[in-house]
Amino acid sequence: MATAALVINKENSRRQRAKGAYLALVVLAALYFGRPEDVIPGLGVVPMAKIAGGLALLGLVLSLMSGPKRKFAPETKYVVALFVWCAITIPFAYWRAGALLVVMTRLSKGVIVAVLVALVVQEVWQLKRLIWVQAAAVATMTVVSVALHHTKNGRLVGVLGGVFENPNDLAINIALNWPICMAFFFMTRGPKKLIWGAASLIMLAGVEMTYSRSGFLALVVAALMVLWEFGVRGKRPFLFLAAAVLGIGILVISPGHYAARIASIVVKNDADPSGEESRAQRKQLIMESIVDAFQHPIFGIGPGNFEATNGAWRVAHNSYTEIAAEAGFPAFTLFCLMFYRALYNLRMVRQSQAYEGDSALRGLTGGLWVSVAAYMVGAMFASTEYSMYPYFLVGYTTALYQIAVVNREAPEPKKARTTSWMNYERTASTELAGTRG
Repeated sequence: MATAALVINKENSRRQRAKGAYLALVVLAALYFGRPEDVIPGLGVVPMAKIAGGLALLGLVLSLMSGPKRKFAPETKYVVALFVWCAITIPFAYWRAGALLVVMTRLSKGVIVAVLVALVVQEVWQLKRLIWVQAAAVATMTVVSVALHHTKNGRLVGVLGGVFENPNDLAINIALNWPICMAFFFMTRGPKKLIWGAASLIMLAGVEMTYSRSGFLALVVAALMVLWEFGVRGKRPFLFLAAAVLGIGILVISPGHYAARIASIVVKNDADPSGEESRAQRKQLIMESIVDAFQHPIFGIGPGNFEATNGAWRVAHNSYTEIAAEAGFPAFTLFCLMFYRALYNLRMVRQSQAYEGDSALRGLTGGLWVSVAAYMVGAMFASTEYSMYPYFLVGYTTALYQIAVVNREAPEPKKARTTSWMNYERTASTELAGTRG
């Protein structure tokens, strides 16, 4: 009896730690994506970044204590390897203190997030709720920003400025989260569908009000992928008609100078000298980052150091060239492999038995596929390699793969010892064999 009671107490303790880890993850997502310090006056003095980092670390510790050890997925290993390599490059950095700060206070939180999501999220409802928090937070922030209409040089910025004081950063953030909101629009019914639909329309208006060309390009890519995923694959032909009507409506009501600014992406616009200067500057920054990458191919110039070395204190506005310039081609390779594996996870989930029988899982898979692909394109127009957003995405796909494939695998008899990679990949093969059989 005593032994049984001890086992029950240990199991209850494990469950409580697991719940605590998941709660810490949800609060972290709400703080990071909702950014209450940029919305509620007075919260700016509260160290939200430190609180978020502490929650991430707390959640990771609780998750490691909450159950048996779980194998790291390949993409999780790539994330950890990216952090380790960036740490190795610090002694070779142009500005070592700046590189240390970026790696230990910014990149570290993204790595913890990717690992934490992969370890903690084990059920479809957990993943759905976590992604819902992200989508709802960004949608709410956008609605409030549009309603209050704070501008900078005539362009929409975040509610109280903060991290979204730059209209381009605000536009990219909206554009990359818009596909997730659309996924919830298609997954819900009744009043909730109306709410998600209205929020998605306001997010489109928000991107337009920022006058951001990079945000416009990211949103166009996301919209095309949404049409493919939910229109073609989801067999919703009416979606194309709705998209055509919406597109025409946007063209009609948008101000004339907005169309001219967007046209300046490919055509020189002498009527907008500031826009032309911005485009020329971005082109120069990207070229400088490429030159830096080839001049320092192994260790780079140091994480976060591109701003300090280009003479203008500006980022490259391209995650790929910037990470190659700052941490070398090894970091660039690991960064790309993360997203290759994320797309691989989603492809394997589509071929699983669970995908066919779970509508929520199908909706999440479609939304994440669009989000990952849109991010990979949007990363060409923004420097986001040290933010937590891409690592949340990678962690989501890992969790989804484990829920749909790994956790539903039938137990196998013990076999000869193999490498951890082979053990992880065997899961997908077993699941797919059952599907095809």
